[in-house]
Amino acid sequence: MNEQVGPRRRYDGTLRRQRAAETRERIIAAGCELLRGVSIRDWRGLTIRAVAECAGVNESTVYRHFENERGLRDAVMRRLEEESGIDLDGLELVQIADVAARIFETVSSHPLESRPPLDSTLTEASQRQREALLRAVAAQTAGWSESDRTVAAAMFDVLWGVAAYERLAVDWQLDRNRAIGGITWVIELVEEAIREGRRPSRRP
Repeated sequence: MNEQVGPRRRYDGTLRRQRAAETRERIIAAGCELLRGVSIRDWRGLTIRAVAECAGVNESTVYRHFENERGLRDAVMRRLEEESGIDLDGLELVQIADVAARIFETVSSHPLESRPPLDSTLTEASQRQREALLRAVAAQTAGWSESDRTVAAAMFDVLWGVAAYERLAVDWQLDRNRAIGGITWVIELVEEAIREGRRPSRRP
């Protein structure tokens, strides 16, 4: 006697996909959590092993969702951008100032990384430069608050700093003339703003 076998029920993978998505979310959240309380530049603690332990899963589970540590870190970076309201893919010119503020608000929520001390000669030269900038700004900003003057002078200090030139020459691969021209272009814009009485903007 032959028994009739009904059609096989198709496996509904919806629940499995949902659980996989939840696990992936937990792994990314764990990666973000590991970065809290450390410098935004310090990603040394964001390892597969550390994330797995923080998320309460096995390392093999992390590897099922991310091919390698780089893939995991990229996903965490994307999540940090989303949490900060930063959309680099759709960035428009009028949004750059707001995005910059959001980036720095995120950076300011992390401890600052200590920098190695400068040679005493460089420290003294840096101090003289700051004092010179403050005097130059003060001469053109009668009626400004000390805070506004300090911010304006500090912007010049950032712009003419070695780090600004190195970023343009190394990361952006600009030749020396273009790098110097770009920096002085922005310095002149700040100079013009000061002469016109436009103070540094304040975030709410």
